[in-house]
Amino acid sequence: MAYRPTLRQLEYIVALDNLRHFGKAAKHCHVSQPTLSVQVGLVEKSLGVTLFERTPSSVITTPIGSEIARGARLALASVDDIVDRAVGDTENLGGVMRLATAPTFGPYFLPHFLPGLHRKFPSLKIYIREDRPVDIEDAVATGALDCGLGPAPERSGLKFRRIGNEKLFLGVPADHPLSDKRSVGISDLVDETLLALGSGHRLMENVHHLAAASGAIVVDDYEGTSLDSIRQMVSIGMGCSLFPELYARAEFRKEDDVKLLSIDDWSERREVGFYWRESSGRQTHYETLANEADEVSKNVGIA
Repeated sequence: MAYRPTLRQLEYIVALDNLRHFGKAAKHCHVSQPTLSVQVGLVEKSLGVTLFERTPSSVITTPIGSEIARGARLALASVDDIVDRAVGDTENLGGVMRLATAPTFGPYFLPHFLPGLHRKFPSLKIYIREDRPVDIEDAVATGALDCGLGPAPERSGLKFRRIGNEKLFLGVPADHPLSDKRSVGISDLVDETLLALGSGHRLMENVHHLAAASGAIVVDDYEGTSLDSIRQMVSIGMGCSLFPELYARAEFRKEDDVKLLSIDDWSERREVGFYWRESSGRQTHYETLANEADEVSKNVGIA
């Protein structure tokens, strides 16, 4: 039988790929640095490849090392799934959950959702991270995270459970010719300048869809890093942009320099929900999570 690394060795490889430092990786894995170094070296010798380049100041993962580290993450996640199936602790949804959310949705939904969830599952610990949807999808698919919350994912291998649809509003400067209207048609947006979030944000795709439908022009020499930065640019007349419903309710005021308008003849909305690996053994946990969120979505008006 060909050489097969142990699960512990795979954990060492993943930790070293993440941290790029033998001492930090050893500390993360609760072993001595020599132990980790010897075990990684044993894997390299047995497989006949170099996984990591050692330099005096850093550790660099080789191309084959990156591939093996990616496979190690998936293997470890699959083992976790097996354990999760065996444990099946539905009373506290597994005890711990690593959840990542899009910054354009999570901060405006979770304050409505988490208090009730904690009352029902007081022992459940949820570690929350904000990131771009594309990075969340990658982390969930490779097992680095348990599940994601936000716009529907595009990556294959993920199961999506919708909890709601957000309306998308057009934000225009307060001194814009359209600012005295409550709604506009797409024909009103011909040649208008649209601002968008950077790549990896699904909301950027919505902006491009609106531009294609209306004849508006997306600024391609600058991409915003957050909705707040986009809102500030709109406020000083640099263009218009789309803002999702929960963000708009939380962050906009009547006296703001940005006015929100409905788009009458453009029906695109933003589908949001939870997603996780199709192979996960915690499907019932995530379905329960989504079921709890359904009622909250109704209460906040995005069901």
